[in-house]
Amino acid sequence: MSNPTDVERTSDRDLVITRTFNAPARIVFEAWTKPELMKRWWTPKSFGITFVSCEMDARTGGTYHFVFSHPEFEQPMAFHGKYLEVTPHSRIVWTNEESTDGSVTTVTFEEKDGKTHLKLHELYPSKEALDEAIESGSSGAAPEQFVALDELLASLVGA
Repeated sequence: MSNPTDVERTSDRDLVITRTFNAPARIVFEAWTKPELMKRWWTPKSFGITFVSCEMDARTGGTYHFVFSHPEFEQPMAFHGKYLEVTPHSRIVWTNEESTDGSVTTVTFEEKDGKTHLKLHELYPSKEALDEAIESGSSGAAPEQFVALDELLASLVGA
């Protein structure tokens, strides 16, 4: 049974998403830092988006580059940035540099009794940038993404 995902705009520039996963922090962290795992849950099926490539050097100072395709777009969509902080099993901070309105994302993993409470915090450069992200639907993808992550984690914990 999956846990609820809470999505809350906490200020003009801040969006916070929280959820508890039925897996240890080590495994949840790996799902966020290993390309072969990220590709299995990151793209919401209802969006019709497919991973074309997923390159991650998930360490402090490393970079990432994701390329997605969608049947309605001729050109692929690319997302990239830098990892500002990577603390194994507890915290990841990265930039989103595909535009000047990109956010800085912080994800924390807190384990208790074999479950992991995840908090994702996105800080946008302006109220307008967050408004645009919400209007695009990208912030609404989290509940569906996290259901897919639940399914992946269940397969990894049971392995």
